Amino acid sequence: MATFNLTPSNPSTFSLSGILGLERAHVWISIPFCIMYIIAILGNFTILFIVQREPRLHEPMYYFLCMLAVTDLVLSTSILPKTLSIFWFDSREISFSACLTQMYFIHCFLVVESGIFTAMAFDHYVAICNPLRHSTTLTNPVVAKIGLAVVLRGGMLILPYVFLARQWPYCRTNIIPHMYCKHRAVVKLVCADTYVSNYYGLFVLFCVKSLDFIFILTSYIQILRSIFILPTKGAWLKTFGTCGSHLCAIFTFYISSLFSSLMHRYGYNVALHFHVLMANMYLLVPPMLNPIIYGVRTKQFRDRLLHLVTHKGT
Repeated sequence: MATFNLTPSNPSTFSLSGILGLERAHVWISIPFCIMYIIAILGNFTILFIVQREPRLHEPMYYFLCMLAVTDLVLSTSILPKTLSIFWFDSREISFSACLTQMYFIHCFLVVESGIFTAMAFDHYVAICNPLRHSTTLTNPVVAKIGLAVVLRGGMLILPYVFLARQWPYCRTNIIPHMYCKHRAVVKLVCADTYVSNYYGLFVLFCVKSLDFIFILTSYIQILRSIFILPTKGAWLKTFGTCGSHLCAIFTFYISSLFSSLMHRYGYNVALHFHVLMANMYLLVPPMLNPIIYGVRTKQFRDRLLHLVTHKGT
């Protein structure tokens, strides 16, 4: 049953609903969730291990890939342990501070992931359009500064989410109809005018996804222009093939994000449990697929992984 606070205040705990209407199937639903989490953990740690062990991969593209792997590990770990505790132990309560912390990490690292994809697009642009300047433009200190800027951007942009959420008065139900503390779901429990939070959310959306997408699109337009002046079709395919993994990962991230946003804004007639499942897929599918995409499409990873497996087997 929903509980109500008639006096505006900060609740000591929230209650995460799980998947309403599918409570009896929680244990079965947990199986694919657990499998996806294990794949994400093993895949991303494998990328970090291979890059660390292989000196030939100590290049800007693979440094950015390691940043992406760490980001995916944080994103999936931010939601899965609590989600599995709901599925397995019916442990729905989460403290107010823990809820805001979870919300911060989820939204912060979504912004970080978008920034990393943008940095990777810049790396491809320099490598293809200005190959002779690539080693002097993207030096290790420059890559480190880009990574730091991406993390700081995410941390600073999302920090007001937490400050505003801590200041709002809560006098509605303390039940969050999701399996994690999503910003929009928390704001809906506020019994005050939240226009500041809503407008700031739109500002963040524009500053992050819109600008990042425009930058990525501009980079690939320049890349295509450079590719089309190459003399043969084989050269086109070979050069553009280096961008294939990045494009696949971008499509996975942005399409799942777009689908989740459209579901939230226009899917009024869609069952609530489908909303909840899609909100989790948005945070689980990219971390699971990214290491698979790069592992399958990147020859250096395939060769190194095969070497490690065969070496251990002998």
